[in-house]
Amino acid sequence: MQLSILISLVTAGLVYISLQWLMVRPMRRITESVIHFRANPEDDSRTIQATDRADEIGLVQRELAVMQNDIRTALKQKSRLATLGAAVAKINQDLRNSLSTAVLVSDRLPDIDDPEVKKVTPRLFTAIDRAVKLCSQTLNYVHDTIPPPRWARLRLSDLVEDVGLNIRSADEGEHAAGWRNDVPRDIEIDGDRDQLLRVLLNLGENAFQVGAKTVRISAEQTSDGARISIIDDGPGMTDKARKNLFQPFAGSARDGGTGLGLIIAKDILKAHGGEITLADSGIDGTTFLLELKDRGAPARAAE
Repeated sequence: MQLSILISLVTAGLVYISLQWLMVRPMRRITESVIHFRANPEDDSRTIQATDRADEIGLVQRELAVMQNDIRTALKQKSRLATLGAAVAKINQDLRNSLSTAVLVSDRLPDIDDPEVKKVTPRLFTAIDRAVKLCSQTLNYVHDTIPPPRWARLRLSDLVEDVGLNIRSADEGEHAAGWRNDVPRDIEIDGDRDQLLRVLLNLGENAFQVGAKTVRISAEQTSDGARISIIDDGPGMTDKARKNLFQPFAGSARDGGTGLGLIIAKDILKAHGGEITLADSGIDGTTFLLELKDRGAPARAAE
């Protein structure tokens, strides 16, 4: 009996030590790491030390370490971008003031009777207008937020028709004659009229600014919403533009562009529960697909 008790005590001690060493202590370290990380995510010293264990605890340790590093990197990048955004906003404001003075001075250039001046004046006006527009877009992107959609039932063809009346070719300053509305009259969608008009307007203006002559809008009703195709006959997008399609100041398809139009369109569609994708882009043109979900699709399907 004494030997049995001794063996039991030794066995219980070994089991306790094994559980403490193999399970309790690693789980306690994981818990402490999560608590400390939540308290101060940017503290590098709080990253959990991953081990080579092949079981679930080792897997959790490695995945937690990767997640902490990824989140910490993203937080640092956001902090830097916030600081940079404030600096850019200040610089843009000062630059716009300087450009306003340049515009006032350049307004007198067409009155100068000099062939060389008359030759370079249009280029100067174009460069100033581009700089002013870039500053305005940057400031709007820094300060603009997408409000929650004001939901309404919309006839898609009427919305596309309104976009055609508002869209303008940046080169000609006239209503874009190449805007083609091929949306069936019976397609309806749920959404915010002003926000969706802004999406189509941005995509249409982008297409005309890069050289498209026509932009065709077609759509089809789906079981839970609508699928919209925006097809232009422009020169297509460069590899760099496709790679950085939805990144601000990097995904523009034209020189001097900011790429913010696509970012805004993506944010609006995300707020609507939809998405935007690049379906195709080549020398014959570019096609974007917009997926919109109906808020009441299940109820209507049941009816």
